[in-house]
Amino acid sequence: MFGKGRETLLLSELLKDWPCTILQGSIRRTIDGITESSKRVKKDYVFVAKKGVLADGMAFIEEAISNGANTLVVDRDHLDLTRIPVEITVVLVPDSSLFISYGSAKFSNNPAEELLIIGVTGTNGKTTVSHFIGQLLKELGHKTAVIGTTGLYIDGKLTETIQNSMTTIPAEQFHPILRRCVEQQVTHIVLEASSIGLSTHRLAHCPLTVGVFLNIGMDHYAEHGGRQRYIDAKKLLIPLADQLVMNEDDETCRAIGEGLPEPPIYFSRRHINGEQPSQVLLPNLGHHNEMNARAAVGALMAIGYSLRMIQPHLHALRLPTGRLQKYEEAGVEVYVDYAHTPDALQAVLEALSESSKRLIIVFGCGGERDRDKRPQMGAIAAHYSSHVILTSDNPRTEEPSQIIVDILSGMAGFATPVEIFVDRHQAIRYAITQAQPGEIVLIAGKGHEQIQQIGNQTMHFCDMEEVKKSFSYRNAIK
Repeated sequence: MFGKGRETLLLSELLKDWPCTILQGSIRRTIDGITESSKRVKKDYVFVAKKGVLADGMAFIEEAISNGANTLVVDRDHLDLTRIPVEITVVLVPDSSLFISYGSAKFSNNPAEELLIIGVTGTNGKTTVSHFIGQLLKELGHKTAVIGTTGLYIDGKLTETIQNSMTTIPAEQFHPILRRCVEQQVTHIVLEASSIGLSTHRLAHCPLTVGVFLNIGMDHYAEHGGRQRYIDAKKLLIPLADQLVMNEDDETCRAIGEGLPEPPIYFSRRHINGEQPSQVLLPNLGHHNEMNARAAVGALMAIGYSLRMIQPHLHALRLPTGRLQKYEEAGVEVYVDYAHTPDALQAVLEALSESSKRLIIVFGCGGERDRDKRPQMGAIAAHYSSHVILTSDNPRTEEPSQIIVDILSGMAGFATPVEIFVDRHQAIRYAITQAQPGEIVLIAGKGHEQIQQIGNQTMHFCDMEEVKKSFSYRNAIK
């Protein structure tokens, strides 16, 4: 049955198609919502006690009950039922993370089944390709929503921001968004599918018409426990999609494609699904964005459009916020970009180096993330830049100066001048005040982000805002 999302649901109806054991209580009761966060629990909610990376939902059962939960869902049978009031229903399931995905879809009346959905995964380029696909679909007459790191966009307009800039949002928020899209007559959805989102089953009950693989590089190895587990997480997109589109130039993507029972649609620098475009699709924005455009075209070919039908609409492609976002003043070109992996940083620097202008880069590396990429990014920055300014980029609970030392270890042997400003605000101001007319400044790593995470604190910080403030300061002192 299709239609609006449900305001209430019988617990028995929620559970009837899911393997479970009732440890306590009745399933003949009404439920008004489902959540994995004890803080979001309301009266007559189902609380799913899922084990996360930083916290275990089992530790928040009492808070959930206090906030109004009438049902607990757990996936471990060592729960002490004497702690649970007898009027609370307790349900044991094999996997809580899969259940929250299933339950969220069911409670929203499975909106994904009413939509054509394209999922995009890859280490780099997910946001750009998702927006490119959305822009082309809009040009072709489809009301389209793009869901990802930078928010929810409907026909190119930002309608909702995503909490904590999560690439793939939790299922309990995702399916209600899909339902709202259906109610607003959206027919096509393009979403970013991160390795974390896939491995935690946030998309497990979201059937896709098309799945796009862009590239497999270095990122999130630490969170997954190594490169192979990271690749395995990406591959979870495969069974969700009816048709796959893959980057033939990426060795890992090509290997994945060769192992499929049905051949995917390939795109590469040479062709898109066997056809050679008559011209460069996206001139002057670097090879990586040309490949992003080819991926978007491949996705549209997967849903039945020909290259001939798509090409007249390529003029509409625009980079999303924080992707080679340009600001120019006093003859200085400044670019803000989200590049935070070795491959992404190299791609952006190669694109900007084509102008042969002197290039200053400001960047750092995130704390509590893959340490092995730090020296690699240092070497890349030193190789392509005229001047490197190292700074902080969400150090979290790591010591910012130690992160910078890790980056510096990759810069040995390069003659490129390096300066260090741990404070990102000071680093950007220094770069802008030192830059001369005709030079380029790249502020890399944060892109669209509006926060900086230092220790256990999260504060507002926007690179583009800092760039504009720095020019005001520069004008005031000169």
